[in-house]
Parts: sequence; structure tokens; C-alpha cells
Amino acid sequence: MRVEVVTIGDELLLGYTLDSNAAHLARELAGAGVEIVRRSTVGDGPEDIAVAVREALERTGAVITTGGLGPTSDDLTKPSIAAIFGRKMRLDETILAALKARWAKRFPGEFPQSNAQQAMIPEGARILANNHGSAPGIWLEDDRGRWVAMLPGVPREMRGMLADTLLPLVLERAAARGGEPHVVRSRTLRTTGIGESALADMLGEAARLPGGLPLAYLPGWEGTDLRLTARGMPAAGADAALDRAASILREKIGKWVYGEDTADLAATVLDACRARGLTIAVAESCTGGMLGARLTAIAGSSDVVLGGVIAYANQVKVAMLGVRQGTLDTHGAVSEETVREMASGARQRLGSSVAVAITGIAGPGGGTPDKPVGTIWLAVDVDGHVTAKRIQTIGDRDENRRRAAQGALALTLRALGAGA
Repeated sequence: MRVEVVTIGDELLLGYTLDSNAAHLARELAGAGVEIVRRSTVGDGPEDIAVAVREALERTGAVITTGGLGPTSDDLTKPSIAAIFGRKMRLDETILAALKARWAKRFPGEFPQSNAQQAMIPEGARILANNHGSAPGIWLEDDRGRWVAMLPGVPREMRGMLADTLLPLVLERAAARGGEPHVVRSRTLRTTGIGESALADMLGEAARLPGGLPLAYLPGWEGTDLRLTARGMPAAGADAALDRAASILREKIGKWVYGEDTADLAATVLDACRARGLTIAVAESCTGGMLGARLTAIAGSSDVVLGGVIAYANQVKVAMLGVRQGTLDTHGAVSEETVREMASGARQRLGSSVAVAITGIAGPGGGTPDKPVGTIWLAVDVDGHVTAKRIQTIGDRDENRRRAAQGALALTLRALGAGA
């Protein structure tokens, strides 16, 4: 089955809101064997909505929209699309009653009359239940079998409705056509600490994967992701092809891989500590708590993470971490000597098995010829054995800080003997 996606909203066109809905729809539908052949975004104007959906219907006969189903004056998706099908809008009393009951349970005061707009439904429409919000979804179909499915724009609601209601319906339609569906499946190997070109050189001919599976290099501040994609085959065949390809890549670059798909390096570090019965503490200067935030963002981290010190000023490095004033005077705050003492001080004073330290120049100012902006020193103390490393990051202040935290996590994983 071939489908087009139209996302609706001025905020998307103006760049104030990222279009995460289209990306989620593409991933979920492709994995189920439904091919999205085109994605487009339009504003809230009714004419723009109607033109985009009408043209998409002519091309594929199957369209999914997100956005414009709310209670305000700019929510014009339903009447715009109803007009394409020659349908009038009517008030659905059942939906209106449900909206009023939902409001009474959640909010004080009278039900706002503007919310009644969510109960206006095109004639002959099929209601798509929304178990995650107030606006129901809509399925409109004509006598030629062409259809439009309208979902809310709120990502949490859209994702829930897709899983609960729309995807089963679309798959039911696809199955009625017969034959085993072909899918689009992807597998991502996540690497860090090595650049895109270095990975390409290391892989060499291994990048020419069996079956012609394409390999994409996706660099970012976390590292370089390697994405494999299998198209045009049944689910079992696609999974097997991805398994073979991932195994080939791991044979070549396994030491740089810390996980697959949505793996988080912080979670990987915590798992490595947990497996060894170790606790961890952090000492941060230029990252200002970003490393600690990465670790404690993982649910269940409290059995591993003890705490940390944001030692931004030199006097805090001395008083809280035991860094020697002579070390700072001789080598400076951004140096191997200082970061080693920060890591050891954090481990000893917080009583952890492992401590990770970061100091550096995040920018945009503060750099020198010997220590330019992006100079970062990292250290990991594992039961008294300290490993230190200098990295040179490239980017703005935020990117430099993010890369520093990621580099510290990677160094920790290696110090624990767990790769990456």
C-alpha cells in the first residue's frame, strides 16, 4: 500500500515546531509494510489544506493528515477535507457528550463552547477513537475507495491513535489485497569516538553489503550512526538480512559500537557499572552538570550514581575535589594534571568506585593558541587507576559541551573494558 502524509500547521512551516509526527508515521508505517511515497507540510489555511490533500488523493488514493482537529479558529482540517468529498459537517451529539463529561472530570467551570467544534464531524465519516486526548480522529472514504485519515497534531495523541486505531485499520485494508506484505526495516549501529571518514576507511569493502543493502553514515554530536535499510522483502527476510549485515559491520568496527537503534551511551555505561557492582560519581567544570544529567535521566540510575560536583571555579576544584593549587598554577584548569586530580578527588570524596571528570573550554571565548576553544580534558578513575584523554571538539558552546559529555561517557566505557 502506498500512502501520502500531509502535516498541517503554520507553526511547522515557520519552524517553531519540529515535525516529529511525519518522522514517526514514516517509521511505523514502513515497518509494517506501508510505503509512504511523499510527505508535505502546509499551513492552517483551508485552501492550502484542500489543495495538498486533493493532489495527494489523486496520486495515491490514501492520505494521512495530522493537525488542525482542535477547538480553535485555526483548526480547519475537517471542513477543508470534507469539502473535497462533498460532505457537510454535522454535530455529533455522542462525541459532544463525551467531551463535556471529560471536561467536567478534569476542569472546574463551564464547558467552553469553542470545544464543541471537536464534535463537528463530516457526514458519513468513521470516527477513530482517541484514548489519549479529546479530539477524535476521522476516516473519510469515497465510492472509489480513496480515503483520508485525520489524526490530531499533538504528538502524544497522534502516536497513541496510530498504534491503537489507525495502523490496525490500514493493515486490515492492505491484507485484503492479498499476499505477504513487504516491509521497510532499518537497523542502526551507534558509534562514538570515531569520525565518519575514519569509519568508512576502516570498513572498506565490507561496506558493500550482501544483497545490496544500503549503508548510510549519519554523523552528529553523539557520534556517527550507521543505518542499514532493507526494502521490498517480507518481514522475516528483512530482519535476517539486517542481522547478517550488522554482523559484518561489527566484525570490522565492533570496538566503536556501543549499541543499536535508540541506545543511549549513558544507559550503556550504567549497565556496565551495574554488571560489575560499581558506583559512579562525576566532577564537571565546562559541562556544568550535563554529564550528571545524562546519567540521572536514565530510570533506575540511583543504584549506580552517587552524585557529583560542578566545580566551575578553581576554588571549588580545590575545596571540594582536593585539586592542588600548585597544579592549577602550573598547568591551568584545562589540563591533564587537573582533570586527573578532579577524577580522583571525586571518587575519594564521594566514595564511589568510579569517577568521571571533565574540564575544558566550551567557548565562544576563552581559547588560546595552545588551548583553543573546544579543548576538552577527560579523566576516569576506576578504583584508583586513572585514564585521561584530550579531545578537540568542533561546534558552538552547546555542541562542545554535549560532545564533551559524550566523550566522557565513551572514555568511561572503555575504562570499564566494555568497548566504544
